[in-house]
Amino acid sequence: MAGSDFSVDTETLSGNDVVRNYIQRFQRGGDLGLFPALLALTLLTILFGVLRPESFLSKFNFGNYFTQAAPICVLAMGVTFVLLLGEIDLGAGYSAGVCAAILASRLKADVPLPVALLLAFGAALVMGGVVGFMVAKIGVPSFIVTLSTFLSWQGILLLITRDGGTIKIENKAIVAIENKNLSVGLGWAMFVVFAAGYIGFSVLRVLSRRRQNVAYSPLSIVALKSVVLLVVGGIAVWQLNAPRGNNLRGVPIVVPIVIALVIILSFILGRTAWGRHLYAVGGNTEAARRAGINIARMKMSAFIVCTLLSCIAGIVLASRLNSVDPQTGGNDTLLIAVGAAVIGGTSLFGGRGRIVNAVLGGLVFALINNGLPLLKKIGGIDFSAAGPKFIVNGLILLLFASIDATSRRRASAS
Repeated sequence: MAGSDFSVDTETLSGNDVVRNYIQRFQRGGDLGLFPALLALTLLTILFGVLRPESFLSKFNFGNYFTQAAPICVLAMGVTFVLLLGEIDLGAGYSAGVCAAILASRLKADVPLPVALLLAFGAALVMGGVVGFMVAKIGVPSFIVTLSTFLSWQGILLLITRDGGTIKIENKAIVAIENKNLSVGLGWAMFVVFAAGYIGFSVLRVLSRRRQNVAYSPLSIVALKSVVLLVVGGIAVWQLNAPRGNNLRGVPIVVPIVIALVIILSFILGRTAWGRHLYAVGGNTEAARRAGINIARMKMSAFIVCTLLSCIAGIVLASRLNSVDPQTGGNDTLLIAVGAAVIGGTSLFGGRGRIVNAVLGGLVFALINNGLPLLKKIGGIDFSAAGPKFIVNGLILLLFASIDATSRRRASAS
């Protein structure tokens, strides 16, 4: 089961020993943890900040960055659940589009918002159940099943949008998700609550594990992580609360939604029997079966969870654009979501990954898509065009997939 990036194997160690333990864990199991995503975020921020400081480092772009990242981060969280099993859902992007289209079409027909949301999530439940049944019960490889649903969901989306039309969203609650901000005071209150919750939970976990005489991270590491969280989070909230043009200021509403999803889903994966069974099935299916875990049930439930989260991602996408069209959830949306999970440390071979890692990976791809258009023309290449963006995203995905495969092979050989 995936743990903290600096978890320890013995009862108490110094800070140097914890770092050494992390390196050994990579050498034994190929687990890079958060390091690739954090390194990529740092290098890309420096690169874009140096090349286009006037536009990339502006307060307006900083706020825009988080709203750009939100849909990919949510979809990456969903894809993580099937990747943990060593499976794939190629239709997750278009399932997001279908759910968004159902919501938008029902709202346009004056259906109350709760009913429209219920219909959208009901559709997600059915789509996830169909894919999960085909994979878990019939035994069709997930690549084949979801390749077919990729086409099928796209066809359903075209039918709902009437072969190319655009369904405008005017519901204020849905539009507000990506286009409205918290008040300054509420933004700071949110930061305090989340920071206090993280620090309190981390300390209580260490104390609890110490009383049980099991492995735990030193309080010094907890303190270091907490300081980093306070500094980075505090600076982010401070910048978002500053005026950034067009009377905009405050933390975007979608930010606490994403954070809440991270907390809830991380708890499910790390603190419930279902989450532990998911890791077990992905790590070694035969051993999990012999341990009494219902493999088919785990696979079906993972695909259902993935599609339900795709529904949320679709709603966020629709909110950002104030509309739904045949390309909602299409183009490179899914591949970027898969790449986000892989960059964050989720293995394509199953058994390893965390929700927070997928979000950090999503932030990396969002940073690429945010920064490249700002470069405009360099050396005859127009980075604001779609071509260079697709090439860079493809190379990034290939690079980190190769790192995952190489680390796995090294771990198997050791």
